[in-house]
Amino acid sequence: MSQGPAVGDDAPDFTLPTDGGGSVSLSGLKGKPVVLYFYPRDDTPGCTKEAIAFSEQRGDFDKAGAVIIGASADTVAKHDKFKAKHGLGIMLASDEDTAVCEAYGVWVEKNMYGKKYMGIERATYLIDPEGKVAQVWRKVKVPGHSDAVLEAVRAL
Repeated sequence: MSQGPAVGDDAPDFTLPTDGGGSVSLSGLKGKPVVLYFYPRDDTPGCTKEAIAFSEQRGDFDKAGAVIIGASADTVAKHDKFKAKHGLGIMLASDEDTAVCEAYGVWVEKNMYGKKYMGIERATYLIDPEGKVAQVWRKVKVPGHSDAVLEAVRAL
């Protein structure tokens, strides 16, 4: 069970399908800061709040040159519905086989009501324009999180 890359490490490259039938690869974004945030599931309360917060600040992230990618194990079809329902303005990537989640150390054992299961830990990686991990937030609490990430992007 990997802890995922640490600050200063090369961010693991990936290519994932995205909402709207597209795809995104980290290597294709070299030269730009990338905010890669992992979330457990589309259309659940915390995940919805987080996606809306990043969407509302998208203009500020754009000004800072950053690309925001939300990733979960949901299908592209679910992402499309989620985006349409909440008017989200960010890219959502589908990691159905959880390989990217595992590479970033966010595919973890969870425990809910005494039941153990594997799931995605809410976490955000800020990847600098050279493809190195600049900052990591684990076990993210949603309120104020997008503000903290935006500040870190601006400080790069």
